[in-house]
Parts: sequence; C-alpha cells; structure tokens
Amino acid sequence: MGKTVDAREAAGMVKDGMTVMMGGFLGVGSPEKVIDALLETSVKELTVIVNDTAFPEKGVGRLVVADKLARVLTSHIGTNKYSREKMNSGELKVELIPQGTLAEQIRAGGAGLGGVLTPTGIGTVAQEGKKIIKVDGKDYILALPLTADVALLKAHKGDELGNLVYRRSARNFNPIMAMAAKTVIAEVEELVGVGEIDPDQVITPGIFVDYLVNGKEG
Repeated sequence: MGKTVDAREAAGMVKDGMTVMMGGFLGVGSPEKVIDALLETSVKELTVIVNDTAFPEKGVGRLVVADKLARVLTSHIGTNKYSREKMNSGELKVELIPQGTLAEQIRAGGAGLGGVLTPTGIGTVAQEGKKIIKVDGKDYILALPLTADVALLKAHKGDELGNLVYRRSARNFNPIMAMAAKTVIAEVEELVGVGEIDPDQVITPGIFVDYLVNGKEG
C-alpha cells in the first residue's frame, strides 16, 4: 500500500529540532538500521523521548555520541557515559522521569488524555515545577501527556499494511509510542504479505503505522 521506504528515506523524514520517540530498552527493540541512516545525515538538535540512552555503541546511545540530540526525556542514562558527561557539561539537557510515569505520559498522549495523576515523586525533586492535585486527601503529580513529531520503532514482523508483531522483551515501549506520534516509522525484521500474520498476534494495528522499513534490506 505504498508504506515501505528504505532506511535513508525514513531518516530523511526526521528534521532539525523535531521531537522523536524511539523504541528500545537498553538498545533492545531499537531501530538500528534507521539509526545507521540518521548518523549519515546532518540532522541535529533533536528532542528524543526514550526509555533510556542505551550504550555508546547501541541504540539511541549512538545518536548521543554523534551530538544529534539537544534534549532527552528518559528514565535512565547510567549505562551511557557520554549521556552523563554531556548532561554534566550542559551539552545535553536531560529530564529524568520515573519509568512508569514516562510510559503513562506516552500512553496519555496517544489516547488524547489530559495527563495522568501519579503519587510517584511526591516529596522529591520530581515534583518541582509540576502541578499537584489532591484527591481524597492524597497529593498527586499531574504528569502531562507526551507526543512526538516522529516515532521510530522496531518490530519483529510486519505486513504490507503496517500490522506489527513484537518479539518478547523487544516489545517494550514500541506499541505505546506507535499511538503518540504524528508520523510512525517501523523497522521490521521480517516483512510479509497481507494475510500472513494471524490477527490474534497483531499488537500494533496498521492504522497507526505510516511507513515500514525492511530491516533485511541493505
């Protein structure tokens, strides 16, 4: 249905200053071929929403090393020394968000909600600058929804309509990010024809996916 593009075309849709969601958990479930292509472009000043900054040689960590990012919203940077160094030097703005809160903010963005109420972070620096709402005598932080210009995802299998199947822990943040971005690009390990995926196995319906990258090509 015209959804298939190569990795370079996918990377070309990411422009300077965009907000990009990227699947992955310590690099597992990250769209490595699209990242390869991004590294060949001049794109810069990106804001990335991601679970963690992976490792210097893997996942979004490679974009950190290449100075492609201006800001990252994430739950963990400890496995990438360059993320720590750039944060401490002021080269990279890092907003650390509790992992469950980050997931719910993305989910809220995809569902069109106004945010979520969470007790996580009450009484800590996590509540600084946030709106506090009291419910039944208990304080909650209002965590606002997160959306992006582009989501770069990774799936185990996809058909030509964009229906996606994930494999084990590589599923992680990919499904919720597919619902929270204006343009969704999914790199798949295996591209199959329509009807070759059992509907019961589909996690992300094709209606959420704008473009597919065949991870076996190139």
